[in-house]
Amino acid sequence: MDDELKLAVPEQEPVPPDAATHVTRLAAAGVSPDRMPAMYLGHGAPPLVDDPLWTTELTAWSRALPRPTAILVVSAHWESAPLTIGATQDAAPLVYDFYGFPERYYQATYPAPGAPDLAEKVRSLLSGTEPVVQAPDRGMDHGAYVPLTVMYPGADIPVLQISMPTLDPDRLLQIGAALRPLRDEGVLIMGSGFLTHGLPFLRDFRFDAPPPAWSTEFDQWAAEALDRGDVDALADFRQAPGARYAHPTTEHFAPLFVTLGAADGPAPVTPITGYWIGLAKRSFQVA
Repeated sequence: MDDELKLAVPEQEPVPPDAATHVTRLAAAGVSPDRMPAMYLGHGAPPLVDDPLWTTELTAWSRALPRPTAILVVSAHWESAPLTIGATQDAAPLVYDFYGFPERYYQATYPAPGAPDLAEKVRSLLSGTEPVVQAPDRGMDHGAYVPLTVMYPGADIPVLQISMPTLDPDRLLQIGAALRPLRDEGVLIMGSGFLTHGLPFLRDFRFDAPPPAWSTEFDQWAAEALDRGDVDALADFRQAPGARYAHPTTEHFAPLFVTLGAADGPAPVTPITGYWIGLAKRSFQVA
């Protein structure tokens, strides 16, 4: 859980002069005409908004993409079976699912328009393959709203969050595949997690802390599998180098499979790499 973080007064990391240009170039190269990409991103904890490098990267990424008609988020922080559709009203509440942080992080707001039409499309696309229920009072957790406050700060795009009903890669791939047609309507499907998430094994909580070996090993393994488009290897991630420490629990890796299931094209492009408090920031998009 991200509430294990201990970032009281985090240091800032430097921003290379070409950081935004680098992300923009990679993201633009992964855009197909007439279809919104899908993405998997590391969502960070609430202090992400204070990291000048990561906010520069996320801002550049969003600006390189077509403007979404709506955003559908699958976050590591909402596991619920059966698959559950969250709040669809305007300015849905936020879930401050963390503790021990400075008070200002609990004052964050993100009054995005509701997405009831998108909720009905999700229900229709999953009909017959996945039971769906609704939790109209369940707002967006920090896996959804924290990156959105950086990427789409105007809060003027409809947002819908749905739960992960399972952590099984094959079933999540099927859910992603069922949702793929939404991309033709301009919907941005966003899997929100963290490529490595071994919080219990971290000792240095600076933004620019050197990554542990287990984090770099798993990150490199995942990078090679993504470059090959090897979904089978990724689904068997528990056998990967460093996996036991990179994902002592697997909910932060699982949203990746919804994104890959929604893919219908070449291997992913990866606009964001590097590490944040030693955890892999690797974030990618699929065409």
